[in-house]
Amino acid sequence: MLKLAGLSLPFVLSALTLGSLTLSAAAQADVDLKLGNTQRVTQLFAYPNNCNVICYRNWTLEQTVEHYLTQSVQRDGYSAAKVTVKTDNNQLYASISGVPQGYDKPLTALLDAGDLAYQGASKLSSDGKWAYSWYLFLPLGMALENRKSVELLHFPPDYSLTRAQDYLESATTDRWATLLTTNGIPAEQTPGYQTIIDIAPIAAPASAGKDLEGVYGYFQDYQTTMVKQVSQNASGAALPMVAFGAPVRNWIKQQYGPTVNVLGLAQISPSAGLKVPVLGSNHPSYIWYAADPENYDGDQAKADAAGLKVMGQDLSAACWQAGMGSKPGSDPAAQLKSCTQNWQETNKEQTCVLFYTSIRELTPEQAQAKCATTLVKTQLQQLKAPAPSMTAQTPHI
Repeated sequence: MLKLAGLSLPFVLSALTLGSLTLSAAAQADVDLKLGNTQRVTQLFAYPNNCNVICYRNWTLEQTVEHYLTQSVQRDGYSAAKVTVKTDNNQLYASISGVPQGYDKPLTALLDAGDLAYQGASKLSSDGKWAYSWYLFLPLGMALENRKSVELLHFPPDYSLTRAQDYLESATTDRWATLLTTNGIPAEQTPGYQTIIDIAPIAAPASAGKDLEGVYGYFQDYQTTMVKQVSQNASGAALPMVAFGAPVRNWIKQQYGPTVNVLGLAQISPSAGLKVPVLGSNHPSYIWYAADPENYDGDQAKADAAGLKVMGQDLSAACWQAGMGSKPGSDPAAQLKSCTQNWQETNKEQTCVLFYTSIRELTPEQAQAKCATTLVKTQLQQLKAPAPSMTAQTPHI
């Protein structure tokens, strides 16, 4: 009989079945909550999301809220859950079936934090610093309960709101989800690892990073409240956090004290007794800039070398996030050492192929041939060395 960790297979399957039934039973509940008056809900759900005379999706306020809450319950794993939102006497109410009792608490907490974001945005506007092309956009549609890790980012791109109505649909989040999948996380589970906090809860054009300098202080109450809320799971254990990009890593230092470099580890305490491991990372979109030959006076070899280095760093960071998220309580330093060893030394040829297929858009066969050349083999030996110097200014990511 097949044994697993000293247990017979039938025993394991029985335990898994029992656990599934328990989860299923726990999920068969109805949760009702008051969302607030029409004005509040309109503000917090950026309603209408996509109207400019003609609406891209002509949804009512109730349909908009149902859309984002449905995303959350799906990403929490409650595929049979159903969300209904109704208005009564200028107050909106949500009814969610097929979720555990208490599911309303993290949603209520998110909306309360959203009030702080709205206050900050209002002050920003009254000070004359709000741009016409910006939208207040909270991290709606995330997993509210079954989170595995936290991603700290700069700001969401405007098209995630106006076109996609999906906080997790962007070039940035899509690329990182792919890296998580490469590191063993099933594609359908990656949303649970991508609970995002943006230090600027403003949907803006992708090029607006520089313009958002100086706004972070307006959202301090929102930022710190969100970090407290989402950096632990339902049982109170700390979740791993990845800090993406220079503005975010600088914000960590300013707000919590430690310096967080790319592939550097730190620890923050958002609330008393909670110790959150934080890993510094490149911004997920940085690789396209780092690998642009124009930044090296047209030198393709230097651009490829820089891109390979960033690819190795990004795969290592995603590996750490996947490992820490799937095995809570793991040693952060040991996990990072294992991940960097894998992607920057042991399997650096795979790192190379992934760079040339995903960034240079070669076929797998072309990428393998490229990675077999003497020049690229030499570059792969330098994955941990400093990147080639650029002639252009580093972007604000």
